[in-house]
Amino acid sequence: MSTPLEAICKQLKLPHLLTVLGADGFETKEEWLLFLLQNELQCREALKAARLYKKAKFPTKRTLENFDWHDYIALPKPTTREALTSLSFIHQRENAVFVGTPGTGKTHLACALGHLATTSGIETQFWRVSDLVGELELHWKNQTLNQFKRRFDRTKLVILDEMGYVPFTKGGAELLFQLISDWYETKSIIITSNLEFSQWHKVFLDARLTAALVDRLIHHAHILSFTGESFRLKNALSTPKY
Repeated sequence: MSTPLEAICKQLKLPHLLTVLGADGFETKEEWLLFLLQNELQCREALKAARLYKKAKFPTKRTLENFDWHDYIALPKPTTREALTSLSFIHQRENAVFVGTPGTGKTHLACALGHLATTSGIETQFWRVSDLVGELELHWKNQTLNQFKRRFDRTKLVILDEMGYVPFTKGGAELLFQLISDWYETKSIIITSNLEFSQWHKVFLDARLTAALVDRLIHHAHILSFTGESFRLKNALSTPKY
């Protein structure tokens, strides 16, 4: 039979506190209570981070701990590694654009920053751009576009991966432009692309729309250039053949 204290913990959905109950080792009841409350806060923060990470739908788990800040990543002044990893650009509703050849770490860094954001309690969403445009076109056709857009209401960081790999239809390009315009100066966006801005018109098929989109994205943006040889290709070539 459970004690009244155990019953209350279960009723409040705090069963984990049962493992730390007991005032042994504490000089006062206040210290013991503070320890219990701090333990509860840590548990809630961990559960929130796990929920946000799952909701973000990253394609794979990437962290800054295993990211190689190689010399081929050019950071524009005054952008620094510390400025990015502090996530201050998210709090200031600034964007980050990672441009460069495939396999040089753009998606890894984007996902690692996104993972860090969820750990810090920042609601994040990851989308491959082609998938997002497909969803926008589908909801436009089904007249549910406004409901779809509301999915982003609480999101503070949106990661748009692989801009430029697949050309859009005219309608898809316009829908994406409208969505990014809605987010202008209200959310932070990280975009990865293998194309320089001057080539984005090949994807959006409209020079005027492309110019307007780029103008919104690069305003208050940190633009990182990724150059050098593909990590994936380098690793593949260095793998022993048997």
